[in-house]
Amino acid sequence: MNQELLMQWGPIVLMAAIFYFLIIRPQAKRRKEEKEFAETLKVGDKVIMSSGIHGKVTQVNADKGTVQIETGAGKITFERSAISTELTKNLTATPKEN
Repeated sequence: MNQELLMQWGPIVLMAAIFYFLIIRPQAKRRKEEKEFAETLKVGDKVIMSSGIHGKVTQVNADKGTVQIETGAGKITFERSAISTELTKNLTATPKEN
């Protein structure tokens, strides 16, 4: 009886474990990193928005969860969650020579 139960439920438990470690856990980790990133934004950081707009943070409004970004077209207000990456930390690569 025990062996039959293991043969019946074993694959389902194994699939659930694989699903957790390959999909759920990495997404939770990425969400945590994005939240920490959004909370540590400060005036002067150069960022890229999820829409592809590049700009510099000119104002952080913690109460509303928004930031004001200065772009070539002027100042625009965005939600903190719309910021994709921070250029200040990601510009460590050296340019390629032709």
